[in-house]
Amino acid sequence: MTLPPKPESRPAKVSLWRYAKLFRQDILSAQPARLYRAWMAEFKTPFFRSYLINQPDLIQDVLKTRPDDYPKSNRIGEGLRPLLGNSVFLTNGETWKRQRRIIDPAFEGGRLRETFPAIWDAAEAAAARLAPHDGEPLEAEAQTSHAAADVIFRTLFSIPIEHHMAREVFDEFKTYQRSQPILNIAAFVPLPRWLPRLFRQDTKRSAAKIRQLITALTAERMEAIKAGTAPDDLATKIMTTPDPEDGSTFTTEEMVDQVAIFFLAGHETSASALAWAMYLVATHPDWQDRLAKEAQVIDQCDFAVMGKLKQSRDVFREALRLYPPVPMMVREASCPATFRDRQVARGAQVVISPWHLHRHERLWDNPDGFDPARWHSENGKKCQREAYLPFSAGARVCPGAGFAMVEGPLILSRILRDYRIEVVGEKPPVPVAHLTVRSKDGILLRFVRR
Repeated sequence: MTLPPKPESRPAKVSLWRYAKLFRQDILSAQPARLYRAWMAEFKTPFFRSYLINQPDLIQDVLKTRPDDYPKSNRIGEGLRPLLGNSVFLTNGETWKRQRRIIDPAFEGGRLRETFPAIWDAAEAAAARLAPHDGEPLEAEAQTSHAAADVIFRTLFSIPIEHHMAREVFDEFKTYQRSQPILNIAAFVPLPRWLPRLFRQDTKRSAAKIRQLITALTAERMEAIKAGTAPDDLATKIMTTPDPEDGSTFTTEEMVDQVAIFFLAGHETSASALAWAMYLVATHPDWQDRLAKEAQVIDQCDFAVMGKLKQSRDVFREALRLYPPVPMMVREASCPATFRDRQVARGAQVVISPWHLHRHERLWDNPDGFDPARWHSENGKKCQREAYLPFSAGARVCPGAGFAMVEGPLILSRILRDYRIEVVGEKPPVPVAHLTVRSKDGILLRFVRR
């Protein structure tokens, strides 16, 4: 059986400037094939050393055992600051800890069950949008982006994407995606804090417009909270939760930063994984038939249905393995360390790559193959514990991971209940990393009513 598409690796040796150019175009194909086998690799530049680690115990040390010794690197975040400001995605230290103390309660306990009706409505709307296009070729990522953005607005602000403000944010974000490279020059050249960052004008304009729209939504919710008329959704929960240590709550500006990352992380990542999941079932009709049969249990809004969508969950988990939305995470060593008898200096960049880890030839059985049943094998269970990081791990694990694992399988199953998904054309999509792992030229699929 044909393996799911995977980008070609670059030649083993290239110059630094060639590597930088390849990196800006796509970080996946810019890497050598040996990273799918190596436990660790060192990359040297004139300005810093970088170490990519695939060895599970090293990853455990960086993400779980000593996370404070390996704060998030500013190199990747530099390019996102015009949009994300000082959001929880970019901050470190006490600022980050305070933000998580305020944010985390919104995603704990029964909140997922409480927000399930909003996710259900978004899934129903996603299926309904396909009806006028029965059998027509459609760009899958456009459909999944629409659906994922709808989930964000319904769960965060209790408004569907058809709301004029939600629609404006969504449309402007598509403009931002096209203008924003995954890296800017700061990823390779350490710039002093006082030196202005050279962002593209269209990137800055688009980020400013998105923040302006989010500010209006946030200010409106602040007023509703004061008036006692605010709905009990995620935005209200986060904006009214005090820091248990000092009693402070987010200001409007702080909340805008957080909403920006909720939209980026919750919309971009879910849309990416869902589009690849649709492509994978389209190319594996046996699994598609299983999921379609399983999906017949979907008939009314009841959180208990998620316990019946087990195969859909396995397929979505496998899509996250093969195409992790966030392909690389970068930390910075705040003190000297030793990795595999190699001295790692303070300030060195530590790269954890779910893209390579999830396909590592010395860890996974059939690493490049599509096999949702793997999660019930001994190898799959072991790798899920030690080598599976679609939402990061440890203290900085994504707070919305549970939401994603409901949203993805539910929308996938809801569509497969009514539609058969078929691939259009013979050319497979080529994975590339922009803000998340997307297809270079989109994913063209046909949705045919059953």
